[in-house]
Amino acid sequence: MEEERFDIKKEVFDFVKLLVFWFVVFMVVTRFIVNPIQVIGNSMYPTLKDKERGFSSIISRNFDIHRFDIVVVEAKDNSNDHWVKRVIGMPNETIECRDDVIYINGEPLEQDFLDEEYVASEVATYGRFTEDFGPFILGEDEYFLMGDNRQHSTDSRVVGAFHKDEITSVGIFIYYPFDEFGVK
Repeated sequence: MEEERFDIKKEVFDFVKLLVFWFVVFMVVTRFIVNPIQVIGNSMYPTLKDKERGFSSIISRNFDIHRFDIVVVEAKDNSNDHWVKRVIGMPNETIECRDDVIYINGEPLEQDFLDEEYVASEVATYGRFTEDFGPFILGEDEYFLMGDNRQHSTDSRVVGAFHKDEITSVGIFIYYPFDEFGVK
């Protein structure tokens, strides 16, 4: 019986191949399938909290984007940052806020996703949850995005509408911290 000889060169080469394989898989997944994210700041509080980590679907941006979807967009402040915001206004709509009520094409918008206790605490502190704005008339390919934490969010009210090609991914799956695990 012939003894197998340990070949260090072969083992190193196999290890390097494995590393290259997983690097390529990681690059393909994060370029075409999911975008890893870390929430920085409180603009989406209490829906998303500072320092939460998760993934957002790159594939989904190629399909329909719906009102109230949470999206990741390229920041409009000349940085390489991305912002996480919620879709409020859709293409070809007129959006405005008067007396703490958001109107889409003149009709009040129900925002059931907002935490009622948090909204009440913000109203007690600031006198209202959402400052008056608009009207903004959206174009054919424009979306009006806002943070859920209206008093503490830089969003379309400040920087204007976002085009679909500025939306890098849709939806958020939080994996850390573990007690927040799940789809938002």
